[in-house]
Amino acid sequence: MAENTHRVVGIDLGTTNSLVAIMQGGAPVVIPGEDGSAIVPSVVAFDQETHTGFAVGNAARDMLLTQPANAVYSAKRLMGRDLADVEPELKLFPFKLAEGLQAGEVLKLNVGGLTLTPPEISAYVLLQLKKNAERFLGGEVTKAVITVPAYFNDAQRQATKDAGRIAGLEVLRLVNEPTAAALAYGLDKNADGTSREGTIAVYDFGGGTFDISILKLRDGIFEVITTGGDTHLGGDDIDNLLLAVAIDDIRGDLGVEITKDPAAMQSLRKAVIDAKIALSANDSARLAVEVEGKLYAREISRAQFEQLIASVIERTAGPVKQALKDAALTPEDIDEVVMVGGSTRIPAVRALVSGIFNLEARGRKLHTELNPDEVVALGAAVQAQILSGTDHVATNELLLLDVTPLSLGIEALGGVVAKIIQRNSTIPASATEHFTTGVDGQTNVAIHVLQGERELAKDCRSLARFDLKGIPPMVAGLPRIEVKFLIDANGILHVSAKEQRSGTQAQVEVKPTYGLTDEQVETMILDSFDNAEADITARQVIEARNEAQTILEATKKARQQPVWQQLTSVEHEAIASAISEVEASLKDEDHKVIRNAIAQLDKHTRRLAELMMDSAVTGALGGKNMATADEGLGGDIGAPTTAPHAFAPAQIDDKK
Repeated sequence: MAENTHRVVGIDLGTTNSLVAIMQGGAPVVIPGEDGSAIVPSVVAFDQETHTGFAVGNAARDMLLTQPANAVYSAKRLMGRDLADVEPELKLFPFKLAEGLQAGEVLKLNVGGLTLTPPEISAYVLLQLKKNAERFLGGEVTKAVITVPAYFNDAQRQATKDAGRIAGLEVLRLVNEPTAAALAYGLDKNADGTSREGTIAVYDFGGGTFDISILKLRDGIFEVITTGGDTHLGGDDIDNLLLAVAIDDIRGDLGVEITKDPAAMQSLRKAVIDAKIALSANDSARLAVEVEGKLYAREISRAQFEQLIASVIERTAGPVKQALKDAALTPEDIDEVVMVGGSTRIPAVRALVSGIFNLEARGRKLHTELNPDEVVALGAAVQAQILSGTDHVATNELLLLDVTPLSLGIEALGGVVAKIIQRNSTIPASATEHFTTGVDGQTNVAIHVLQGERELAKDCRSLARFDLKGIPPMVAGLPRIEVKFLIDANGILHVSAKEQRSGTQAQVEVKPTYGLTDEQVETMILDSFDNAEADITARQVIEARNEAQTILEATKKARQQPVWQQLTSVEHEAIASAISEVEASLKDEDHKVIRNAIAQLDKHTRRLAELMMDSAVTGALGGKNMATADEGLGGDIGAPTTAPHAFAPAQIDDKK
């Protein structure tokens, strides 16, 4: 038992079903529950009378049919999301929200007389899986690897970790579900045990989400090079299509409005799911349910079923093709295609994917050997073994490298985005960018962390704001503020800022209370493509104006210096005229006009810059404390091309 106390389990916390697995005898195995089934439905139900008893899995699913107000399912869809994000979906679920919820507030549901957040609901599922593992292993289980959809953002990942913590589990790592599937198939090794190299596509079509990931395998390293996906493309959505047909039939044939009877609706949903599953193996299936003492029955052929769901499964082709484009690959470059999720049992889905990758013509087959419901949990067990440090298992040489789905950066002067970590960067990842101040004597800055692909801050998602205070007052542009982004192995973002001359620093761990849906992530990426030309043009204008303002400020300061008197009246007039031209150009929406005006001012101030530089050098040699080129002299006055970004004025909190 002593050995079992530090065993690390792998958990697939799914939308529809959840599983727990462990490495045993060098291979991953799924741990069965008390009823002998490895699959635990992700349903939680509560005893409304005692408010203490709860059920998870099949028992809870049975209660869902008889006491729908006391049960909750698909909580994973609500993880890390805001009220505004989920309102369109709530009509599909018999969930009651807690009263008084405000926009931006953590989502809470009323279930069985209790008020619970989605992480708390998921924690009940994890508790059941933990219990199953402890009974199987004969000892306490406290550590786990949990899988998440590749498109889960930082808030959704943090919510998953919170669920693990509530359940008494230390979550050692969150692993993308497609990556876990590749691990389960052991695609890192050839039949003779030698290391394999190649490119793998993982098509994950489960109960609630659709994900596509492309992985490179080289020297024992699984590197996710691109991810994509779409929302509402899973078993739930196929169920809803069948459900809509049945509801219309019942309304027309029996004259009954079944949607007004929650218990009958859950019975119908179960019958629909059973029919869907049967149609993956049979040419037809019978859908039957009793409503108000009347029997509704319908025979559905596979051809009818495939025609009904064709538009849904066809929508998965778009993200697949986009993922290939992002990775700069053709379908023929893909060596292996792994199928994950119960919806991949549907023959039409397999035919679609095989056709996209042209497998039949290339003499290749889809990887469907493993149970698509279990494959993610099996892969999580492999990763759990790696992290457990047990050295007798061959898998401990494997390394996983995931990617971040959206770019991350800081708002800079003029509202532009300075991207620090680019989309599809391998994680864990870190990057550093240098910023400066935009106002003389500025002692505080508020740093605005952003996520998205657009060029302007207003078009990106705000992740966090934090203050860096106590900067020694200096000339604008002189402080060097180092901003460091770190994305850890779980995809959680840490941001720190440090003024290098004084050592003043601040940091934040980005934990927003709600996150983006898969659809919002995809929309943000597509918007960046659709608006690329306009965004670049707007950014060029803003950056030209920023540079012009900096040069104007530096030129005005230079006119107060003694060397100004060494210029001729003709030079004075030329500079004044050039200043007026730059000031007028600031109203123009063409960045070329602004930059032409800057170039003219640069031309007429070059001698002034040379005189100021000579004066600074002479003063330094003479031991005088004089202004130097740190004030931005030489070339374009005040705006050398290597200068760091300045923080936006709206973020400045100086003079306090």
